Amino acid sequence: MTKITTPLVVRYRDATYDLAEFAHKHPGGINTLKGLHNQDMQERFERTPGHSEAARYLMKEYRICDKNNNNSNDGGSNGTVNDHQKDEAGHGKNGLGKSNGMRTEKRGTSNGDIPQPTDDSMEHLVDWSRPMLVQIPTLGKHYVEWVNKPVDRQLRLFGPSWLENLTKTPWWVVPAFWIPAIMYIVHVGVRQHLVPEPTLLDHLTPTVFGCLAIGVAIWSLLEYSLHRWVFHLDPKDNRFLHTFHFLMHGLHHKVPFDPYRLVFPPVPAVGLASFFYQPVRLLLPYPQIMVAGGLIGYLAYDMIHYYIHYGSPNGGHLYHMKRYHYQHHFVYHELGFGISSTVWDKVFGTPIFLRKLKYLLKW
Repeated sequence: MTKITTPLVVRYRDATYDLAEFAHKHPGGINTLKGLHNQDMQERFERTPGHSEAARYLMKEYRICDKNNNNSNDGGSNGTVNDHQKDEAGHGKNGLGKSNGMRTEKRGTSNGDIPQPTDDSMEHLVDWSRPMLVQIPTLGKHYVEWVNKPVDRQLRLFGPSWLENLTKTPWWVVPAFWIPAIMYIVHVGVRQHLVPEPTLLDHLTPTVFGCLAIGVAIWSLLEYSLHRWVFHLDPKDNRFLHTFHFLMHGLHHKVPFDPYRLVFPPVPAVGLASFFYQPVRLLLPYPQIMVAGGLIGYLAYDMIHYYIHYGSPNGGHLYHMKRYHYQHHFVYHELGFGISSTVWDKVFGTPIFLRKLKYLLKW
């Protein structure tokens, strides 16, 4: 069934934007945009705190008309702003669901004149119709700036479909895979270290719950550490590190609204879990149960991460973490590394202090 969106065409400075598909993704909540349809939003946009350079860059994704009232996609002279300026499939004229602030020019090639999208942003540095990973090394000194300027587009990481599909994961695949795996790992640990032929009650002892709790605590520190020192490493001008950074985490900052890239695919996750199991096996008692606790923490993290991007919390911890994480994405890239909680940010001095609001944000 086709999702019906409320029309939301606005004017900002010398251009017109269709924000209908962005409204529910807006970090400030959908109620922040209330009453703006067919209005000039320049005053409200510029007096509202929190609109970063990334926010202004992201706006270009939804531009539909320039100051001469010409469509930004095709340079045509149709002087009308249409709330539903889309093709029969419901996509924008660039085939990506929105205008992307582009004009189409003809560029001569050996195969004749082929329309090529160009714009006034940094997106001309890459070809969005091609696999992105092989293009990252070509960005050179522009990589860090480019990757921290978000867009709302579909991104193809690899060329071969079978490999590309391994990188895209619906959220429900993660609990469907890991819940049975965690239960089995706990059973193996109980059978090996506690009771040779365990019953159900043997899995519910204080020892088991204590080991699981320690595993969750270890994961919370690992979550912070990976996000801060691995996913946000400074790649400098090293093109190998650019590729590593983009593959690990940079793509999420570039396309933060892609629902199939918000959770970690199970196949590489199994490899990482096996890697981290080795020191646990050597250093801690009941290693299987400890690892199972860590996997519970990881599962909670992945589900929270997905929910704070696409869910609509009405208050409490998840509401706070949604605001917190969006500030990390669009304003403070070097702060706010906690996803499940802010505990380790406070310990290591990297918290984001959120403004107190007079109203509850709604997404």
